Amino acid sequence: MPRKGPAIERAILPDPIYNKIIVTRFINRLMLDGKKSVAEKVFYGALDQIEGKTGRPGIEVFEEALKKVMPVVEVKPRRVGGATYQVPTEVRPARRVSLGIRWMVTFSRRRGGKSRERGTQARKSASILRNYPMSPA
Repeated sequence: MPRKGPAIERAILPDPIYNKIIVTRFINRLMLDGKKSVAEKVFYGALDQIEGKTGRPGIEVFEEALKKVMPVVEVKPRRVGGATYQVPTEVRPARRVSLGIRWMVTFSRRRGGKSRERGTQARKSASILRNYPMSPA
């Protein structure tokens, strides 16, 4: 924390298609080397693939998958009398969202596949679908 008071949180504009801030945050986290248009293409292409596979709006599937990934409890070390204990604590809402987004992007990048946009879209849609319960229809 800075000496002159708390850091000012910047306002994030919602994305132009779905008008949601969470989508903008995901795209910004997905972006590499400042190439936002490429990250948008990858994300929106992945949502189109999800819509084709599930028959539901891609944004709903994305939000549901993100809710499933976000942690509720984390452990923090506490020193009591010379011993260190791992104490479970509830995760703040802002940290929940940022951890969920970070984990989805990280693990989808670790998946195999092509390095070009089409392969990236397939990996992103697969990582979102993995966290989405498919109904036996």
